[in-house]
Amino acid sequence: MTGVLLGELSDVGRDPAGGVTRFAWAAAELELREWFAARAMGLGLEVETDGNGSLWAWWGASLPGTAFVVGSHLDSVRSGGEWDGPLGVASAFAAVDSLRASGWLPTRPLAIVAFADEEGGRFGLACLGSRLLTGAVAPSHALGLVDDEGVTLAEAMTAAGHDIDRVGADPARLARIGAFVELHIEQGRMPLADAFTGARGLAGAGRPVGVAREIWPHGRWRIDLAGVPDHAGTTALADRVDPVLAMAEGIVEVRSAAEQLGILGTVGRVRVLPGAVNAIASAASLWVDARGEDPAQVRELVTLVERRLGVAAELESWTDITRFDAALTADVATAIGSDVPELPSGAGHDAGVLSLAGVPTAMLFVRNPTGVSHSPEEQAEEADAVAGVAALTAVIRRMAS
Repeated sequence: MTGVLLGELSDVGRDPAGGVTRFAWAAAELELREWFAARAMGLGLEVETDGNGSLWAWWGASLPGTAFVVGSHLDSVRSGGEWDGPLGVASAFAAVDSLRASGWLPTRPLAIVAFADEEGGRFGLACLGSRLLTGAVAPSHALGLVDDEGVTLAEAMTAAGHDIDRVGADPARLARIGAFVELHIEQGRMPLADAFTGARGLAGAGRPVGVAREIWPHGRWRIDLAGVPDHAGTTALADRVDPVLAMAEGIVEVRSAAEQLGILGTVGRVRVLPGAVNAIASAASLWVDARGEDPAQVRELVTLVERRLGVAAELESWTDITRFDAALTADVATAIGSDVPELPSGAGHDAGVLSLAGVPTAMLFVRNPTGVSHSPEEQAEEADAVAGVAALTAVIRRMAS
């Protein structure tokens, strides 16, 4: 069932460079929103869009008690994989379909959610829908974010027909979420818990499904470097103030500092202005992504880069270490079976944002044979995806009965 649902999406946002590009509030993502609504209504679920653009499909919305919520997101990074995000949403629909077919009914409200703009691929701030919901980011800041084409989030939302006056924290909706479980494709080969010492990733453990115990701390910084614009053919090397050279030094320092500290540091985005082949740049910027088990070491990486370049980095986002709810994680593991592998996540998720806001959350990971993610090579075997649906179905049956 999951493969069928993901197959329906395979051509949406297909990028000529490979993979899929499904930026928030752009044409491909809007098409996925229509798919979500159609799938939900086909299952007899009530569909709504919250004030921040996240999609909700309700089963038994009027039942007493807080809601048990499952789901993930639909957007992607540029030229990303097809599994990151949509697997969790498609699996939730497949699980509900299976439960309905069996005659099972929830005794508390059950919802499938597709959070808006989880990747931050267009406006640069990840988990935007969940951050706005929880009040972790101010509406004024979010609406003023600008994409590479100069379009603000406010303009993009308005063009898609969304009322931006509704954007912002929604404490009533947040309080309604009794628990949230997000199913996601495994990303990387993260070390497993002590029960599986020596194994890395679900492939190393020989298991199709695992649970998350925590998300590593994660920060994103922007470093702006000033230069003096001039002609490439008439300016002596000794007379140049070239910010691209400093940018290159910064990129090398990020890698060096990451190796020194034993964490992860990445420069995946740079900008050079004006961008002419025959001109010395007037300015250059690089974005640093740093993650690791120890938040102090993550911040130290940026300090080392700042010292090397002699400029201050601008923090764009920070998420501290996020530990998932132990009791809920135990319940999820019990629903799946015995000896379920536990592993950390080096990637951020909406589940982490909700956890920091006090919502009991847990995560399921479906085995990714290579660990590759945010890439066209991202994949999961169909049998493992089916195992993920079975696990999620068991979790819903246990938690929403």
